Amino acid sequence: MYEFGESTVIRADLSAVWDTVTDVSAWPAWDPHEQQARLDGPFATGTTGWSKPRGGPATTWRLTEVVPRRRWASECDLPGGTLSGVTAYEPLDDRRIRCTKTIRVTGPLTPLFRFYFARRIRRDMLKTWAALETRSA
Repeated sequence: MYEFGESTVIRADLSAVWDTVTDVSAWPAWDPHEQQARLDGPFATGTTGWSKPRGGPATTWRLTEVVPRRRWASECDLPGGTLSGVTAYEPLDDRRIRCTKTIRVTGPLTPLFRFYFARRIRRDMLKTWAALETRSA
């Protein structure tokens, strides 16, 4: 198993942030990481989605937890394992929000994932949150 994450603080309205991140089909319009994305139903636990990151393979995933305006989690299957992620939004004072994303990878492909993708994903998290701050302003 390999787990990594990143955290930053943005200045935005929490409701606007939540509305932005739950509109999955609009991710490519503001998130520099996403090329295409869709959700096959409501933004709720159990709903499946599909996304194609720029420079990465497309994947089908499912929402495993949704706590409105606080956090959401998703998981996708890997050969012999899983990739799961939790994104949390912690309201602070003065319209600031701490954004935290944690990713966990299990299975035999973990070393390859760590070597080829982890550093880029970590960098992309910060770019995504900067774009989210701009989009939610």
